[in-house]
Amino acid sequence: MPGAWLDKTAEQIKQIVASSLERRIKDPRLGFVTITDVRLSGDGHEATVFYTVLGDDTDRAGTQAALRSATGLLRSTVGKKLGMKFTPTLAFQLDALDQDASAIEEALAKARAADAEVARQAASAKYAGEADPYRKPVEDPDE
Repeated sequence: MPGAWLDKTAEQIKQIVASSLERRIKDPRLGFVTITDVRLSGDGHEATVFYTVLGDDTDRAGTQAALRSATGLLRSTVGKKLGMKFTPTLAFQLDALDQDASAIEEALAKARAADAEVARQAASAKYAGEADPYRKPVEDPDE
């Protein structure tokens, strides 16, 4: 299982970066950040760290700048804690989880509104022809 050590290492990097951001990085631009995932390249030389930030666009921009300036310190911390021969480079990527979730919620709200409109129209709908459109045998009144 060549990917098992990558998964384990990615999880360790996630924990190290999260705890370092909480305890060691004192940048005032750093907002309420959560590390959501870490993905390593196949050779283990590059790590993409996904994060979310609670707040608006200015909070996200400030956090991005703080993470960019702390990348070297975080990479050296990861190297010391993991004890690997080669420490992967860290690249921080804003996780689009919040935007995706709000877009899905918006789409679901539109679908619910459309369903309610269809149900409202169906409640007052009438048949275009007879209520029972199927042909039946004609009964002869003489019989």
